[in-house]
Amino acid sequence: MEDRASVLLEALPYIQNFHGRTLVIKLGGGLIEKEELKNSIYQDLVLLNYVGMRPVVVHGGGSEISREMERAGKTPEFVEGLRVTDEETIEIIHKSLGGKINKEMVLGIEKYGGLALGVSGIDGNLVRARKIESEEELGFVGEVEEINPEIVEYLIDKDYIPVIAPIGADEEGTSLNLNADTVAAGLASSLKAEKLILLTDVPGVLQDPEDEESLISKLSLGEAREKIEKGIITGGMIPKVKACVESVEAGANRAHIINGKTSHALLLELLTESGVGTMIEEEGS
Repeated sequence: MEDRASVLLEALPYIQNFHGRTLVIKLGGGLIEKEELKNSIYQDLVLLNYVGMRPVVVHGGGSEISREMERAGKTPEFVEGLRVTDEETIEIIHKSLGGKINKEMVLGIEKYGGLALGVSGIDGNLVRARKIESEEELGFVGEVEEINPEIVEYLIDKDYIPVIAPIGADEEGTSLNLNADTVAAGLASSLKAEKLILLTDVPGVLQDPEDEESLISKLSLGEAREKIEKGIITGGMIPKVKACVESVEAGANRAHIINGKTSHALLLELLTESGVGTMIEEEGS
């Protein structure tokens, strides 16, 4: 019994520190395809909300989109990690990302007693985007131009957990496919969030990508940039680290990259002394 009490007491100062603070949490699409993992994440979100924190969720869904494309006879194509998105593909993205995946997540959170509401970046003019101009034709792929967080602020003030699909629109009203990490970083900045948390399928930033024991638990902004320049941070981790750096530079207090495959990773990161994953913060924090 004392062991259980000590666990709760360890969480107390973190609950006090983060009470009333906004947390922007990005969930990779692969994590929410695994029943046990996604239920663990939903439980964490509901608990954090009940103890007074204000979670905002941005989700991916790449695998589901690729499967739907293949069912429609289309072969998924990527250029530097960005999905080539023609008219038929953007319709699939609306159906899968903004529809099926988004609503399944809302239902999952509500199953555990939370109150969630699903939107996409086109709702309430949440994410204004512009089409990416590239030497290779990407189609309806965009980058974040401006975020109007008013609808998200309204929802979290009413104790809803917003669940956001990363689809934006340009000034002409054209839907654009967006990178979920970038949307999450922009939201964290505009909401002046306490934390941006990227839940991934790796332990965090590794000194040696081949050695999961070489986890770097903390990086300053300068150190993060340096490790990208020196090629220590490579591949798909680069946009994640850049998103974290940009969010902290623009107003978020800290950013974290953590392994969502660890059961209850959010609780371990936020409510224990050790935490998990990699934390990125300003110099001298």
